[in-house]
Amino acid sequence: FPPSLQVFPSQDPLDRADFNAVEYINALFPTEQSLANIDEVVNKIRLKIRRLDDNIRTVVRGQTNVGQDGRQALEEAQKAIQQLFGKIKDIKDKAEKSEQMVKEITRDIKQLDHAKRHLTTSITTLNHLHMLAGGVDSLEAMTRRRQYGEVANLLQGVVNVLEHFNKYMGIPQIRQLSERVKAAQNELGQQILADFEEAFPSQGTKRTGGPSNVLRDACLVANVLDPRIKQEIIKKFIKQHLSEYLVLFQENQDVAWLDKIDRRYAWIKRQLVDYEEKYGRMFPAEWCMTERIAVEFCHVTRAELSKIMRTRAKEIEVKLLLFAIQRTTNFEGLLAKRFSGCTLADGTGKKPEVPPPSTNPFLEDETGAEADEIVMEKSDTDKPKKPKVPDNPFHGIVSKCFEPHLYVYIESQDKNLGELIDRFVADFKAQGPPKPNVDEGGAVLPSCADLFVYYKKCMVQCSQLSTGEPMIALTTIFQKYLREYAWKILSGNLPKTTSSSGGLTITSLLKEKEGSEVAKFTLEELCLICSILSTAEYCLATTQQLEEKLKEKVDASLMERINLTGEMDTFSIVISNSIQLLVQDLDAACDPALTAMSKMQWQNVEHVGDQSPYVTSVILHIKQNVPIIRDNLASTRKYFTQFCIKFANSFIPKFINHLFKCKPISMVGAEQLLLDTHSLKMVLLDLPSIGSQVVRKAPASYTKIVVKGMTRAEMILKVVMAPHEPPVVFVDNYIKLLADCSTDTFQKILDMKGLKRSEQSSMLDLFRLRLPAPPPGGDGGSLSLSAPTPEQESSRIRKLEKLIKKRL
Repeated sequence: FPPSLQVFPSQDPLDRADFNAVEYINALFPTEQSLANIDEVVNKIRLKIRRLDDNIRTVVRGQTNVGQDGRQALEEAQKAIQQLFGKIKDIKDKAEKSEQMVKEITRDIKQLDHAKRHLTTSITTLNHLHMLAGGVDSLEAMTRRRQYGEVANLLQGVVNVLEHFNKYMGIPQIRQLSERVKAAQNELGQQILADFEEAFPSQGTKRTGGPSNVLRDACLVANVLDPRIKQEIIKKFIKQHLSEYLVLFQENQDVAWLDKIDRRYAWIKRQLVDYEEKYGRMFPAEWCMTERIAVEFCHVTRAELSKIMRTRAKEIEVKLLLFAIQRTTNFEGLLAKRFSGCTLADGTGKKPEVPPPSTNPFLEDETGAEADEIVMEKSDTDKPKKPKVPDNPFHGIVSKCFEPHLYVYIESQDKNLGELIDRFVADFKAQGPPKPNVDEGGAVLPSCADLFVYYKKCMVQCSQLSTGEPMIALTTIFQKYLREYAWKILSGNLPKTTSSSGGLTITSLLKEKEGSEVAKFTLEELCLICSILSTAEYCLATTQQLEEKLKEKVDASLMERINLTGEMDTFSIVISNSIQLLVQDLDAACDPALTAMSKMQWQNVEHVGDQSPYVTSVILHIKQNVPIIRDNLASTRKYFTQFCIKFANSFIPKFINHLFKCKPISMVGAEQLLLDTHSLKMVLLDLPSIGSQVVRKAPASYTKIVVKGMTRAEMILKVVMAPHEPPVVFVDNYIKLLADCSTDTFQKILDMKGLKRSEQSSMLDLFRLRLPAPPPGGDGGSLSLSAPTPEQESSRIRKLEKLIKKRL
């Protein structure tokens, strides 16, 4: 809308910006009869024009004096502004005079404040100088008399006072006092080191006097001195304290070997107890001397053990190595309970955080891992993993020396796992396949639980020894025997299929009694296949958990090298092969019936009766096999669904192919086949719950496959039943029902109807002419058959029921 209409809204068409005179006149006189009022309309418009002229004239006259009034108002505003500006200037002048008066009043006060502050600073500095001078004199005197108790307190005070004179170091007297303090500190350091050397000489036996109050006070002084003095005292004391250990456990001593490693740890325990009794009060608690002695003992022991194991590497056996590692890790655990680990890394006393509880099924009490049963539950792989937080700061401080020799342990586990797999194979051959257990579902082979329990034991044991390359080597061993278990125990024991499907004739099939034919696989073989499938599914889920647990145990830098995807794929192949065997078995059992169907003389069928014998045979085999498979796969429902889908995808195309072989077919024969097809369709839709007391709705994916495939078979028979005269109607009906543009399919339909070659030729030519144009971008191939809607399906079923009732 234009601005004028926004300010003064109007509904009059004359005020619109897009006013059209012709349309306006046509609106006033829509018909010829309305022209009779033209004089009245013209008078109204003239009256409106006169009113507008009067309004305009009034507005123009009203604006005559506006300019003069505006100039007068502007002049008054300018005068008011000048008066306001004068008042503001007066206020500013008065404010400046007031500020000047305040400055004059406070000038003397500021001078007094500065004098007071300077006087206070001078008095404080003189007091500090007096304290510093007196303190330095007292410090030198106490140092000569070895009064370390008083020196400790005085020295810290002198150092603190000296910090106040850092900006006065240019004054000679101050600089001289600073140098005297540094000299006193150096003298104290050398004197204290000499006192400790005298009390605890590096050579010879310890003095009987040992600890004293003088040395205890000297340690307090060392806290204030250069940290190097404290480190030197600690180093010399620990070295002297462990000198006996190096002599007792020399490399050439019998007690130095791994079988007597307990004696090393027993010795340090006695030494720590002796230290606490004799020297516990001599050193300040914050020095953590007991922990420092234990840590230094661990470093020395690790170096000594590494040296002796390199020399006698050929004598290391698995049991001896595990014994030494177990005793060592126990000792490291004891250290973790006794000490905080504050001396291990830069003196930080921060204890490791306790990790939150993990949801990983492998996580159990690892101390009892050998006796515990492993419980593998299905878990979501998106759940957060356990954070790698060390719960023992002393872990590996000694046991790290065993890592280069863990190849002995890895080789032993390789041998043990090989023997375990061989024992599984022998036990399976001796005991035979598991007995059918329909009530509780398919049984998982007990050997797989034994295998993963052993895996967990090895993993926990190895993670206690090392989280580096040995864990990668152990993972490789795990991968090797997971594959061997999959091929030797699972795939190797799957029943083998036979090459022939039996020698049944059409006559014998049509005359067979219900239950006279046995499926290719026996009940035991079917249960064995289901058991192997369930075992492979358990191994697949547990292998995934094993991979997650290994990644948690190994160092973060090596996590990417842990990958069990290949082994999981192997178990997936076993599952797929097991399902395929079950499908092939049921499919092969139905083959004779379908062969009999294709070889029956359908042109000679005179009336529509109950379902044909071949349908009864197919249903019999389904009722024999499917309940057994379903009950044995109760714990792995998704794989039973896969079995149903694969069987439907295999059976339905095969049924349609045999349907095309039924030629020629009479009208009555086609109706009988349509009845049989519907019966098979109902059985297939009920396949997942057939023979079950609990009726479950079939999965939508399976139902869609069955409805789509069997509806195509029904449409084929309906096309066969339709008259082929006139040909155009028959061809259009075929395209409408089957939506298949393939000439091969149309040729098979004509063969089923039994038409002559000359008739088929003209029909094919007409079919090619009547084909719908392919959609843009399409390949021009056969049109795909879309699944019918539920309404269409129910309508077809009702028609089929009416047809059956009519024939009966």
